Amino acid sequence: MFVEEMKTGESTDKSTDKRISKGWRSWELCATFMGVGLFTFGGGYAMISVIEDICVHRKKWISHEEMMDMTVIAESTPGPIAINCATFVGYRQAGLLGAVMATLGVVLPSFAVIYLISVFLDNFLEIQVIAHAFKGIKAAVGILIVNAAVNMLKKLPPAPLPKGIALCSFGVMFLADLLSMDLSSIVLMLAAGAVSLAFAVGKECGRQGGAELKGTGQSDAVQKSTEQSGTEQKGVEQSDAMQKGAGQKGGDLR
Repeated sequence: MFVEEMKTGESTDKSTDKRISKGWRSWELCATFMGVGLFTFGGGYAMISVIEDICVHRKKWISHEEMMDMTVIAESTPGPIAINCATFVGYRQAGLLGAVMATLGVVLPSFAVIYLISVFLDNFLEIQVIAHAFKGIKAAVGILIVNAAVNMLKKLPPAPLPKGIALCSFGVMFLADLLSMDLSSIVLMLAAGAVSLAFAVGKECGRQGGAELKGTGQSDAVQKSTEQSGTEQKGVEQSDAMQKGAGQKGGDLR
């Protein structure tokens, strides 16, 4: 009875420690993504590089592969990409509470800044100091987006198919911008996924066909070997019969 009570107490303590750990991790997620939302300009694509630096390199909450998968999923689902990334990382680290806290952390700074600007400054961008500052910010945002793209390209698998899809996607998007065509990035990602799936299915079918051909060849070889063995056995029996007949004939002559 006493042992059971001790085990129950230990399990309760572990459960309490786990809840406390998740609570502290949730606040850490909120503070971390609040910093991302407060000091990152240029929207979700500019935040990708910052989120990767913090979540992959510094905090080690997710791996490089998970970051790439998360970016693709976040871009494919409704909502801003930075918010989706924050929700994903928060859920991975602290469950539903972590997802909520990380999402609030990345949203609240932007909401507060835009609200204050709309209330106190009617012509915010017409202020010369702010206008000149934003010119430099725009250039830095472009560099952040390019940096995120280069890091993703470096982490692509060494196979030629992913690199070919990335090159073709870049060419299609460049032509679409050059010709002022309205091309959704979601359509491009779905097309890239369809191409990759088609190649995977074709490769699997070819592998199965090769296995069947190999199995058929082995079966033919076994059958041929069996026939040869039967022929050899038949020859041996005929030879024994001839020797036996010759021996009987020699006995008769005697």
